[in-house]
Amino acid sequence: MLKERIRQLAREQHATAVAHRRHIHANPELSYQEYETAAFVEARLRDLGIPFERMANTGIVALLEGALSPSDQVVALRADMDALPIRELNNVPYKSQKEGVMHACGHDVHTASLLATAGILSRMKDEFSGTVKFIFQPAEEVIPGGASLLIKAGVLENPRPHHILGQHVMPEMPAGKVGFRLGRYMASNDEITMVIKGKGGHGAMPHLGIDPVLIACHTVIALQQIVSRRASPLLPTVLSFGKMIANGAANVIPDEVRLEGTFRSLDETWRTAAHEKIKKMAVSIAESMEGTCDITIERGYPVLINDDHLTAASREHAIAFLGADNVLDLDIWMAAEDFASYSQQAVACFYRLGVRNEDNGITSGLHTATFDADESALETGAGLMTYLALKTLGH
Repeated sequence: MLKERIRQLAREQHATAVAHRRHIHANPELSYQEYETAAFVEARLRDLGIPFERMANTGIVALLEGALSPSDQVVALRADMDALPIRELNNVPYKSQKEGVMHACGHDVHTASLLATAGILSRMKDEFSGTVKFIFQPAEEVIPGGASLLIKAGVLENPRPHHILGQHVMPEMPAGKVGFRLGRYMASNDEITMVIKGKGGHGAMPHLGIDPVLIACHTVIALQQIVSRRASPLLPTVLSFGKMIANGAANVIPDEVRLEGTFRSLDETWRTAAHEKIKKMAVSIAESMEGTCDITIERGYPVLINDDHLTAASREHAIAFLGADNVLDLDIWMAAEDFASYSQQAVACFYRLGVRNEDNGITSGLHTATFDADESALETGAGLMTYLALKTLGH
């Protein structure tokens, strides 16, 4: 039986997957710098006898063709490889050996899990038809994102996948469980930069200058109208500013203020319209207060849309493989993921993999210095992804 065969191979792969995950975790690399990680992945693929090629400097794409019977069906499986500029505070044997760099978003788990999936499928080569394309992607954490670079390099061609699947760890969900959501799931993300200029001077004589700090404060508050009064109440929208630099002093009004923020939405049409409203409002407020505002909005990842049919089918397959109690429905998440770039190009399903273990103290959130994962999730992740890949290919 297919399920039992995969479960057994996943159990056999687990120790190797843990070792791979710990090696990658201890040797993290930032976005666009994943040279050692890419070399490690290539070595493991070479061990498995799976042909591969480099793309976009540190990206890897590998192909495994089933030998059971001829088939033109192709499914792609994706993992990301980059780490974050965070100093790890965990006291574990596999703690990051690179100061200030850490796998705090679980990409080590994603990469090790996909390598384990490749290991399982390589042992089942004579038992399935069709082609599995493995995508090991760089730079998920930094705009414009490694997905867009790989797509431009042709990762979705020769052969073109009919479907693409991706998984991401979820520390709020217990290990052994997975989650799915049909349709719109994750937000677009755009980076806003504003430089508001005035005329600096002595804090005791503000009437002789044009205070850019005051303009900046009015601007931040006023722009929240974009969310509360211009966005549909039925459409989640986020506008947040996390950085304000005003290099004055207690008694010195600076000449300019720099603001940086993020805009997120679940609708591409509203996203574009909102950009223009943000720009117009920011510029007009500055001008009305006798200052100026230079504003740029860098478009980041698009909205991540899970194909209804593929995701519903994948959810049912997950129930068959893991049991109904271990398959959850997800809420919309206003974080962003550059897997969304694939979802704009191919029939896609992006789901979540639980890694929480409260008994072992593994409860920290993503992008924190104490994030970790229950490594039993590697068996769940590799086994399920293998099963989904083969069911998607029609087995």
